[in-house]
Amino acid sequence: MSEFVSAGRLERVMKAGHLGVTSECGPPRGTDPEEVRKKGMLIKDYVDAINVTDNQTAMTRMSSLAACVHLKLLGIEPVLQMVTRDRNRVALQSDILGAASFDIPNMLCLSGDHQSFGDCAQGQNVHDLDSMQLVQTVRHMRDEGKFLGGDDIKRPPKIFVGAAANPFADPFEIRVPRLAKKIACGAEFIQTQCIYNIDKFKEWIRRAVDRGLTEKTFIMAGMTPMKSVGMAKYMKKKVPGMDVPDEIIARLAGVEKGKQAQEGIDICVEHIQELKEVTGVAGFHIMAIEWEEKVPEIVERSGLYPRPEI
Repeated sequence: MSEFVSAGRLERVMKAGHLGVTSECGPPRGTDPEEVRKKGMLIKDYVDAINVTDNQTAMTRMSSLAACVHLKLLGIEPVLQMVTRDRNRVALQSDILGAASFDIPNMLCLSGDHQSFGDCAQGQNVHDLDSMQLVQTVRHMRDEGKFLGGDDIKRPPKIFVGAAANPFADPFEIRVPRLAKKIACGAEFIQTQCIYNIDKFKEWIRRAVDRGLTEKTFIMAGMTPMKSVGMAKYMKKKVPGMDVPDEIIARLAGVEKGKQAQEGIDICVEHIQELKEVTGVAGFHIMAIEWEEKVPEIVERSGLYPRPEI
């Protein structure tokens, strides 16, 4: 994993042996780019790159590619998230070319939330390719310089390719084998689901280390601070694939309502500090959902600031 494939800071930081740090921002449900810019500027100096979500929860938003361009114009490195739910292989390859034309250096390949969760439940589910095949597609376009149809690409994309992983979905026994498949498809970095069950995550990454997977990819631990005990209960009961231990809920419930948000940040910081010492963890993906102003505090208190000069 020593050769650089993009011009991106995120790739350089992790390949130099530093813990990478990413965060994310969701594009607006409108055309005002200032919403994206404000979110980006809040966290610009505290992360190596910022993920831009792609119609998250299947709600129609400004395109992730357009929002990435707005960030790049501010000197902020984006991670383009792209889901297979909404595009066939022609559109996927076209958007990859579009991103590369702006030298967007990172891409996270995802399936996407089912459209029934969003504002267009009657929308057609495409999934011409799945998320693993999308990883393979980006790598094929980059490494072979060819389209899926076999034609040559003029100026192939130079993109650092990522995928997502959920250590907590059932059945647990297939979680690491599924991770291995994504790495075999060409995923160079992995961002995980939000981690609250630290012990289960440690067991997952221990198995990944034992299989040699962490020598082939960079695993970034996903962290989302809880704003309240209500949020914790909702995520435990309503969000598929989420594992929120009862101890977290009890801890948040044990402080008065006005202090629960700060308690949630404290828990997030403690978890990052603990996972920094775990073999196989290459960085952190901090998803402070519509709470971007708290990312600087989390990064600073976790000992991840200042970011390395590289």
